[in-house]
Amino acid sequence: MVRGSALIAGLALAGGLATAAPAVAADQAKLTAPALTGPYEVGTTDLHLVDPSRPDPWKPERRRELMATVTYPADRLADGPRAPWLTPGIGTVIDQMLAGEDYLGLPAGSIDWASAKRRAGLGVPVAQGAPKPVALFSPGFGGPRETYSAIVDDLASRGYVVVSLSHTYESAAVEFPGGRLETAVPPGEEPEFMKKALDARVADSRFVLDQLAKISRGQNPDAENRPLPRGLGWSLDLSRVGAYGHSYGGFTAGETMIHDRRVDAGINLDGAMATAFGYPPGSAYVPGEVTKRGLDRPFLLMGAEGVDENGKPLEHTHRHPEFDRSWADFWANQRGWKRDLLLRGGSTHMAYSDLQVVVPQLGSRVAPEKREAVIGTIDPRRSLAAQRDYIGAFFDLHLKGRDRHLFDGESPRHPDIDFIE
Repeated sequence: MVRGSALIAGLALAGGLATAAPAVAADQAKLTAPALTGPYEVGTTDLHLVDPSRPDPWKPERRRELMATVTYPADRLADGPRAPWLTPGIGTVIDQMLAGEDYLGLPAGSIDWASAKRRAGLGVPVAQGAPKPVALFSPGFGGPRETYSAIVDDLASRGYVVVSLSHTYESAAVEFPGGRLETAVPPGEEPEFMKKALDARVADSRFVLDQLAKISRGQNPDAENRPLPRGLGWSLDLSRVGAYGHSYGGFTAGETMIHDRRVDAGINLDGAMATAFGYPPGSAYVPGEVTKRGLDRPFLLMGAEGVDENGKPLEHTHRHPEFDRSWADFWANQRGWKRDLLLRGGSTHMAYSDLQVVVPQLGSRVAPEKREAVIGTIDPRRSLAAQRDYIGAFFDLHLKGRDRHLFDGESPRHPDIDFIE
């Protein structure tokens, strides 16, 4: 069981088609990014990072290279344009993915990605003041980092430097400077393929932390030596580091914490913590190291609802090992602070992605059954508000030492969040 297995198939298909420009629908949907909830404006920049010491696990003749997006608190946005939601190459990939019948069945070109902007200014100066905690974000398996702007940009607005990364040759596509697009390699046999992907993700995360340390010392690790935003180096407080991610990205956060004590706290958004998942019952189960050993640092599980192939309701919590044994095993072994929250109200796995923001803006273009299959029946505004609040409150508590008391118990502000004991 891979939470989001349809995403893997859809993104793999999109990656294979990424060189073809989509047709343009007659009436393109215009998208607006949701307003941010923190006290800061937000800036962003991309880094092209090359690890000279590591052969790429998927293409050993190459050195490992990554694209990372650094999103940070900013004093103002007037000095730069707003960042695009998706770059042209990634926009083509996502456009074709959403056109698939496994997703929305939209005619290609139905969304005007060229005009869609994030709530972040490109390269604007970093907010003055004390250095900020750092949070690493890892997307779901096969997912581009660009499809999680709603929960990345908002955390930055709350006073964090958020570094999101795409995992080259596993992600459906990664766009490098100059428009070069590197697409995913064909998937191999599980669980070996999944373990290889996990190891690459952990190594990527640790390498990015090393590069952030260089930036904090006044160096510029960008492969093209493009200018960094003013003040970025001194804004990084690498003594306070968190990690979070969706699906396999949540597993990545936990597994990185096993291998790197620089990460102080982590969040798993609806991701199984195994390289073979034991679902359906009777299939192989290969848990991760974090699942078997637990952590001595804080870790938050946030699950979603769903249905199995027979339409039976599913709840992703540690109380349902028949669905995901890895959460039950991790829960039993976790030694540090822990909580398990369930996003109810008709949620789905992809409710933790930007699709919960995009799909409602497409209106009648999307058939009701397609909408329900992708983002569920939950009120997307309440869903996003809850995610942002609990992610922010978790890192506030464990990286800033500020208790907003959101984890004391269930809150009337967020009626779709259940605490699972």
